[in-house]
Amino acid sequence: MSTLDEAHRQIRDFTGGSLRTRVAELETTLQGTDRSRLEPLYKSEAISPSLLQCALVLKQAASQVNEVVHALGILLSLPYILRNGEVVQALSLAAGNTGRPFDLETDLRIAHFKFIDWKGGPESIRQNQLFKDFYSLAELQTPKERYLYVVGIEHPEKFFAGGRALRSVMSRNNKLWTEFVKQYGERFATVRDYYRFRQASVKMVDLSKIVPCFPTGLVSDEE
Repeated sequence: MSTLDEAHRQIRDFTGGSLRTRVAELETTLQGTDRSRLEPLYKSEAISPSLLQCALVLKQAASQVNEVVHALGILLSLPYILRNGEVVQALSLAAGNTGRPFDLETDLRIAHFKFIDWKGGPESIRQNQLFKDFYSLAELQTPKERYLYVVGIEHPEKFFAGGRALRSVMSRNNKLWTEFVKQYGERFATVRDYYRFRQASVKMVDLSKIVPCFPTGLVSDEE
């Protein structure tokens, strides 16, 4: 098993600083190659099962980094969002499905946090998760304030103002879609329709504006 440092070194040596360039070179090199020439070619290009293992080591480490980003992001936000005397009742610091309904619950508020490096493309999976978090906040019957904390608000606002079909947004979550249809039937067709209806229920806050250490677009692959 490769150590993290060794895995990083081997992948760095393999990519040569630019994975895009390296892949393009390999694609060209392998054109016209038959099976008999693969072994010496792979040897000269340092392509081996151990290199794949190195990539898997880094992938696992990256997923743990995303967990750390989520946990630290919430923890470093608390001094800036909690009011004097506000008491934390529950925290869910691990990203993803933890069994707890919200990332933060206090005696005054419930909240979800999304630390996403938005790329500006379709990003449907991230949008789906963002909608799910908004929906869970908006639909809960509670006297507490509801917050959806993001880092960089441009892309979330664009998504909620857009015309993506709700059926598409919930297509991978049958439970959520069934619940939504039971509640609203065909009343809403797009994200924009539902968001306009519930917008006042949830305060969407850009943490990069209030937490000094957060850059806009805090890097994470959180989904």
